[in-house]
Amino acid sequence: MANIEIKVMSSGGLKGVISELAGAFERAKGHKLVTAFASPTTVKTRIEGGEATDVAVMSATLIDDLVRQGRLVADSRIPVARSGIGIAVRAGAPKPDIGSADALKRTLLDAKSIVCGDPAFGGASGVHFQKVIERLGIADEVRRKARLNSGSFNAEFVARGEAELAVQQISEIVPVKGAELVGPLPPELQLTTVFAAAVSTNAAQPAAGRQFIAFLIAPEAQQVIAANGMEPG
Repeated sequence: MANIEIKVMSSGGLKGVISELAGAFERAKGHKLVTAFASPTTVKTRIEGGEATDVAVMSATLIDDLVRQGRLVADSRIPVARSGIGIAVRAGAPKPDIGSADALKRTLLDAKSIVCGDPAFGGASGVHFQKVIERLGIADEVRRKARLNSGSFNAEFVARGEAELAVQQISEIVPVKGAELVGPLPPELQLTTVFAAAVSTNAAQPAAGRQFIAFLIAPEAQQVIAANGMEPG
């Protein structure tokens, strides 16, 4: 039986990884993970508001901001994984060409419906995708048919047949059953997000929190990170 509980607050980018590793960590260390997943802005706001947690996991940019605020412990901050942004379709559907900026532009214009992250909630993919469609000169056309999502994984909409294309972090596409990754955005339009973890300054279990962060960069975890479409470290 787990002897203590470790609260982990995380944005969705590492949800699949943390969920998959939870059981292995609990068996190895004898501690129980209590996880809370939300949009990056929501997680950051909750921590800024003083909500107690042991570990925070989200983009390194937001982690570093919380370190500067004194909300997270500086020497506990460790980069965990890197993820690019990709496009998903429903499993079995034809995979469109997104191999170049011109091909991606044609695919986005041809798509009947697209779901992407709501940039108002601070997710890297949602914010970056708005920049991509502006750079491609198709912002108005895409926005007219885009569904902005701030809750579940965007790929769940294509898995259910509610959208033709989904745009999100690759790590948030790979775990979704019924959806398939078409591929990453073209290199000239790509954004790589570094995800990091750190212990909270108000952690009830700081030592155990550090154990969990160490587990996230161990070889077993690196295999899971890679399997979820990310690069370890």
